[in-house]
Amino acid sequence: MSYEFKVRRQVEFSDTDMAGIMHYANFFRFMETAEHGFYRSLGFSVVDLNRQPRLGWPRVHAECDYRKPLRFEDLVEIHLLVTEKKSKTLRLQFGFRKLQGDFSEEVARGTLIIACVIHGSDGSMKAIPIPEEIAQKIEVAPAEMLARG
Repeated sequence: MSYEFKVRRQVEFSDTDMAGIMHYANFFRFMETAEHGFYRSLGFSVVDLNRQPRLGWPRVHAECDYRKPLRFEDLVEIHLLVTEKKSKTLRLQFGFRKLQGDFSEEVARGTLIIACVIHGSDGSMKAIPIPEEIAQKIEVAPAEMLARG
């Protein structure tokens, strides 16, 4: 499906803070892991050195709500859903579920809004429509999946 992707990661010691829980900023790194895996599953990468001008995918909005902590060696599933696709941006929702045997519980939920840009030779960026060969591979998740949250 081109609107959903799941990946599992284990919390590493380097992901934790002095309190022994995963540092809040690392949830964004885990979101990026899922995002890049999603793109690879569709046959493209966030970095394409053969494309000129070079595409970029900067974040224009990022948020995360934390419900329960993750700790060293916890196994977490990151569930990505495409919640909105506009001509130049994607809105991605991320659900974090701590996995323990047959039991799982939601521990956080995040959102990224990502713009498609081209990089100018002077370092500038300009928003552009998502290239058709990429846009045609990405769909918005069905309403019933989005309603479940």
